[in-house]
Amino acid sequence: MSDRLSVLKTYKLFVGGKFPRSESGRVYEVTDSKGKWLANAPLSSRKDGRDAVVAARKAFGGWSGATAYNRGQILYRVAEMLEGRRDQFVAEVADAEGLSKSKAAAQVDAAIDRWVWYAGWTDKIAQVVGGTNPVAGPFFNVSSPEPTGVVAVVAPQESSLLGLVSVIAPVIAAGNTVVVITSEKAPLPALSLGEVLATSDVPGGVVNILSGKAAEISPSLAAHQDVNAIDLAGADEELAKALEVAAADNLKRVVRPQAVDWAADPGTGRLTAFLETKTVWHPTGSLGAGGSSY
Repeated sequence: MSDRLSVLKTYKLFVGGKFPRSESGRVYEVTDSKGKWLANAPLSSRKDGRDAVVAARKAFGGWSGATAYNRGQILYRVAEMLEGRRDQFVAEVADAEGLSKSKAAAQVDAAIDRWVWYAGWTDKIAQVVGGTNPVAGPFFNVSSPEPTGVVAVVAPQESSLLGLVSVIAPVIAAGNTVVVITSEKAPLPALSLGEVLATSDVPGGVVNILSGKAAEISPSLAAHQDVNAIDLAGADEELAKALEVAAADNLKRVVRPQAVDWAADPGTGRLTAFLETKTVWHPTGSLGAGGSSY
């Protein structure tokens, strides 16, 4: 019988492509469904949230300016890397949600497939929600979608990986950057996802993952002047109301919490939720000597 001690994993935040501990130095105990200790997770502070917003804003220009095809390649790479670490995530999801190994495996497989789903949409969504508009006059009138900016997300509490992926992937597929607060009771799969993202060509700052208490971190994110939108997927009714009020100060786009079957076909709703429509008018006809006709 071996007397070797196992090497316990130290879970950290994922901010700006790096793995810091909370600036507060705080942690909290994470237990499984039976109350067994699993790990200590960082207890993020409002300062961690502000740091994450700075990282997300810094990354926004490069990410939103990348071609849709390139973003799709990177999202597909996330699926590849997650597939390679499937067994680890099956174990973490089983512990986090109290599931059997087979049910946890189904959740992980669905999360991998969800990345592939959104990878395929990156260069197609513009064709669905954009187009040429008929106008009464000698003009071309073209509408095209553009990303909203920095999006804050309160992740689902009950779906530690599939729900998390289902709120992160559409935000970045559309060209936004994101600051996400994990499930408070089951943060470990989300924190491990940061390790997958770091090895998947996702530029630092595009996705920033904070663990801790949403009630502590999210109000400052909702009120932050450099956050452009917020998804309240995992907020309870009381918190959601408070965050909507805070978000109204600079007219953020808000996606309200609603009952969702995360295993169902996601559709395009969360892709279009954080897109703005830009419309360009251009005259038709001759541009004069040496000009072209449009």
